Amino acid sequence: MAAGVIGAWAALHVFAVWRLDAPAHPLLAVLCLIGLTWLSVGLFIVAHDAMHGAVAPGRPRLNAAVGALALALYAGFSWRKLIVKHMAHHRHAGTDDDPDFGRGGPVRWYAGFVRTYFGWREFWVLGSAVILYALILGPRWPYVAFWAVPSILASMQLFVFGTWLPHRPGHDDFPDRHNARSTRVSDPLSLLTCFHFGGYHHEHHLHPSVPWWRLPSTRRTRA
Repeated sequence: MAAGVIGAWAALHVFAVWRLDAPAHPLLAVLCLIGLTWLSVGLFIVAHDAMHGAVAPGRPRLNAAVGALALALYAGFSWRKLIVKHMAHHRHAGTDDDPDFGRGGPVRWYAGFVRTYFGWREFWVLGSAVILYALILGPRWPYVAFWAVPSILASMQLFVFGTWLPHRPGHDDFPDRHNARSTRVSDPLSLLTCFHFGGYHHEHHLHPSVPWWRLPSTRRTRA
């Protein structure tokens, strides 16, 4: 499943950047942008599963390699930095010690979310990639959109469906100490929004080693 997500993103990215004449085919360009945004969410979810050892159970080095690759393709993120922060999120979910938790409305919370995970490393990695593409491809402006824009849109999607909706306080009571709730949408919508990490977020906190594609079965098993 991880190879499928990474391979699909790579194939669509290569097509959109290297083959597609976006100004001549605007509808196809928009479809590629939507597809790359969703697959960028998938890249982050693959890395997230790797953090929990779910990509290759019992093989920590392989998990780390796959997770680092997915994060590099997504936005040049550091595997070491993200795994430390994500483990802290699970230990302190919904508290002031949770690096993903924010106060105030969704805009302020998202701004803090971006500051936490996007720093100079990511700026230089993405900037260098854009410059390299410019040197190779020349003045074809659309290629910038097919990496930077999907990454930004995917961060918003991940934040809304994977962090804000599951962990925002005051909306309704949390079921337990994990301070996490599932959004209880249909399985197709759960898959489209955040690879099941919105629709089954509480289940993920209960069973962090379960990969994204098996999360729906955890609720059926408990039922």
